[in-house]
Amino acid sequence: MSDAPSAPVAPLRWDGAALRPFEDRVEPPLLVADSWLVDDGRVLALDLHRARFGAAAGDVDGVEAFWHACLAAIPREGAWFPRVELAETGVDVRIARDPHIYSGLADADADAGAGTGARVVPELRFRLRAAPERNRSVRLVTADGDPRRHPGVKGADFPAQDRLRAAARVRGAEESVILSPDGHIVEGAYSALLWWRGDALHHPPSELTRVPSVTARSVLGLAAALGVEVREEAAAPADLEGCEVWAASALHGPRIVIGWVDGPLTAEEPGRLGLWRRRLGRLARPLATLGA
Repeated sequence: MSDAPSAPVAPLRWDGAALRPFEDRVEPPLLVADSWLVDDGRVLALDLHRARFGAAAGDVDGVEAFWHACLAAIPREGAWFPRVELAETGVDVRIARDPHIYSGLADADADAGAGTGARVVPELRFRLRAAPERNRSVRLVTADGDPRRHPGVKGADFPAQDRLRAAARVRGAEESVILSPDGHIVEGAYSALLWWRGDALHHPPSELTRVPSVTARSVLGLAAALGVEVREEAAAPADLEGCEVWAASALHGPRIVIGWVDGPLTAEEPGRLGLWRRRLGRLARPLATLGA
C-alpha cells in the first residue's frame, strides 16, 4: 500500500536513457506512484512493487530501463523510502513526437493534441528520500467519506488521501479508515487493514476496489504458507470489537491498532505482531539480487 511522502525532494527525470536532475517550481499531478522501504540495501517484495507500478503505468515506454536506473541510484546503506512516479506534465506536441523521448506515446496520443499544439504527456520521475520515522502502532478513525477518484491506483489520489489523514489527526488519530457505500471496511488512507478472529486472519472482500497492498499481500501469502486460515470478510468497524487489527504499509510494515476514535475496542495478543514482523523481515532480499 502507500504512505504519505516525507519532506519534498527534487526529483530526477527519466530522459529515456538516464535519470537527470531538474527543478520544477510547480508539482504536476501524479498519475501513478510507488514506494518501498530499503533498509541497509534490503527490501521486501520488490517484485510486487514493480508489477504494481508497471500495471498502473500501462504501455508507457521505458519503464523497465527507468526501474533499473532507479534501483541503481539507491544507496546500500541506511534507511531509505524511494518513490517512483508517473507524473502528468504539459509537453509541446513536437517534443512528444521526438523518437528519443516519449516514443511510445507519440502515436497513441496524437489525436489528443490535434489542433492545440500541446498536450499532456506522462513523465517518469524518481525521488530518493530518507525513510521517515517508523512505528509499530497506530490509532484509527473512520473517515466521513471517500474523496478519492481513482481508488485502485496508488498515487493518483495522494492529495485526497492527505486530506483524510489530516482530518484524522484533528480527531486524535493517525490514520483514516475508508468505508464502502454499504459501510464495510475497505482500507486506510495510506494502509491496508487486516484483523484476527482467534487464529484466523481476515481481510476485506476482493470485490471492494482498493490499492493492491504489497505489504498486505506479503502477510497473507506468508499466512497461507504457514497454514494459517485466511478469510475474506465484509465487516463494519463495529464488527471488529475485540479483534486484533493491523494496519499494513510499505513504510511501517504491519502496525497494531491501539485505538479507534469513536469506534470498536480492539485487542492485542501479546507477541503475535512482533513474531510476524520478524517473519516478514526475514523475507527481505538484497537489492543486488533483484536486478539492481
